[in-house]
Amino acid sequence: MLPGEPMHGFALGEVIESRTPQFAPGDLVEGMLGWQDFAVLPAGELSKRDRRYAPELLLGGLGVTGLTAYFGLKEIGQPKAGETVVVSAAAGAVGSVAGQIARLLGCRVVGIAGGAEKGAWLTGRLGFDAAVDYKAGGLRQSLKAACPQGIDVYFDNVGGETLQTVLFQMNMKGRIVCCGNLSQYNEEKPGPGPMGVPGLLVVKRLRMEGFIVMDFYARRAEAEAELAAWIAAGRIEAAADVVDGLENAPQALADMFAGRNRGKLMVRIA
Repeated sequence: MLPGEPMHGFALGEVIESRTPQFAPGDLVEGMLGWQDFAVLPAGELSKRDRRYAPELLLGGLGVTGLTAYFGLKEIGQPKAGETVVVSAAAGAVGSVAGQIARLLGCRVVGIAGGAEKGAWLTGRLGFDAAVDYKAGGLRQSLKAACPQGIDVYFDNVGGETLQTVLFQMNMKGRIVCCGNLSQYNEEKPGPGPMGVPGLLVVKRLRMEGFIVMDFYARRAEAEAELAAWIAAGRIEAAADVVDGLENAPQALADMFAGRNRGKLMVRIA
């Protein structure tokens, strides 16, 4: 991206004019539309979305973040009823959905989030069994108390010290879902990898796997249908934090990296 060009970004937009039969004015489409009021893109770079659903839902629970939680947990984590699932950045867009799906699958769900208020929201509203405040210090002890039977599945959104702490509490044949590395995104020099790799992976027969949601897009319709049913039935809450005005997008981005949002953070342009 060059100076003066629009900021890159994934967005949902309404078609105003189309020169392809794939889309008609009024259709909702998603793609890398950027931070701008209007965009012109080739049809092959856009995907049509269902207007039956609210834009906030199409970008959140039924969008990339909801699908990331769905496939990351079910396909990579493969949780079984009765197991303990830990989710970091649990009050965020992906983590909040991943934890709720784990709960629906019959697991004990522990969320790691920053601040007592977020923890109360996770346990009181989203149905997590416990929440750990990483900002309070003593993460190892707090996590051990919240997971007395150890950890079977860890949905990792942050990397860094949190990943290392969880790694040492994983049960035999546990699974670590590598989804994000939030703790390192703003670091000039990323920290070293966690201790215990590969030693703990070998001794405890752990599986640690990264993924990109597009790997599973051939099954996108299946996932969207199940997520939509859960949301409609009130079994999952697709939390959304909406900021109005394109001029507020820079501050919204800063707030997201500072952890000030709950669920999916979106900027509504018009």
